[in-house]
Amino acid sequence: MDLTWIDPPSNARRFYRMEIVPGLFGDWSLIREWGRSGQAGQVRVDWFDTEAAAKTARFNIQMQKAKRGYD
Repeated sequence: MDLTWIDPPSNARRFYRMEIVPGLFGDWSLIREWGRSGQAGQVRVDWFDTEAAAKTARFNIQMQKAKRGYD
């Protein structure tokens, strides 16, 4: 899932990317990457016991980003 935030007056272009990936031992990870568009971003990996927990976390983050203007 890719989210973007663009503010033309200040020439700001940001991205936020999230992906849910299964682990080797039955766990699940939520991989998040964010930063300025066209640049290498920061990456964070959060681990969850179930896929449902990872999806819930992704949804909550998506709603937070939507409140801040990400599409």
